[in-house]
Amino acid sequence: MDIQLYLKTKRQLVDRTLGQLLPSADEYPSIIYEAVRYSVFAGGKRLRPILCLAAAEALSGDSVKLLPVAAALELIHTYSLIHDDLPAMDDDDFRRGKPTCHKQFGEGIAILAGDALLTLAFEVISNYGLEEGKKDPALGLAVMEVIWEVASAAGLRGMIGGQVLDLQAETVSVSGEELKYIHEHKTGALFRASIRTGAILSGARSEELAALTAYSENFGLVFQITDDILDVTGDPAIMGKPVGSDQKNRKATYPAMYGLAKSRDLARQAVEKACASLSKLPGDTKPLEGIIRYLLERES
Repeated sequence: MDIQLYLKTKRQLVDRTLGQLLPSADEYPSIIYEAVRYSVFAGGKRLRPILCLAAAEALSGDSVKLLPVAAALELIHTYSLIHDDLPAMDDDDFRRGKPTCHKQFGEGIAILAGDALLTLAFEVISNYGLEEGKKDPALGLAVMEVIWEVASAAGLRGMIGGQVLDLQAETVSVSGEELKYIHEHKTGALFRASIRTGAILSGARSEELAALTAYSENFGLVFQITDDILDVTGDPAIMGKPVGSDQKNRKATYPAMYGLAKSRDLARQAVEKACASLSKLPGDTKPLEGIIRYLLERES
């Protein structure tokens, strides 16, 4: 399968949906709408919404129907990036080759833009549940489960908790288990929720949901390891931001703890575990397999 073509096609669908969901930049007060659209459309691979769609396809579900919910996951991801880039957090000036939101619009507007995107995401998901629930009450109930799933991933026991520990790890040494915990929550939680969302809204049985959950957890691990490696070996021109920021900020990373060779080996092992978990699913699992294998060779 041509995974690059698959990613491009799905990204275009997600971008079109995001364009429909986001208010116009002309709406008053325009600066907040400009900041929101600037950040959402600054680039990005749209992996989280694409994984949601691919999970539905692995269960022979209708992925197109899930586009609004999938796009909402990207709103949450973008909110997290805006806040991560702030001076109080990672203090980054560039993302995807463009000035970060706070550099373009100021810190106050950047904080509010992130807050707005997080709130809008749940507005979109709940509205989807209200509309679809009129036609199919069972689907409406499934959306309630998804809201819980996504809120948990974004909250105290998910991204927020992981980010807290990531900040604390800048000043203290952490163990391998603590490093795993940080990244399972800061990065992995939203990947897990994205894949489980596609599965839940496609009527996954318990064993199918368990298989996709196992895939998602390995996916999050591979993504984080390869992300850490790119911060050491990546090309700034391709990545759209300087490399070496993890070392500068004394971040806890896989290369720092295990070295590059061992980190790459851990990533390869996780890829094989993820692909093995897909073997008994009833739909097309090639996209999920292709996406995680693509992580091993990505350059940004």
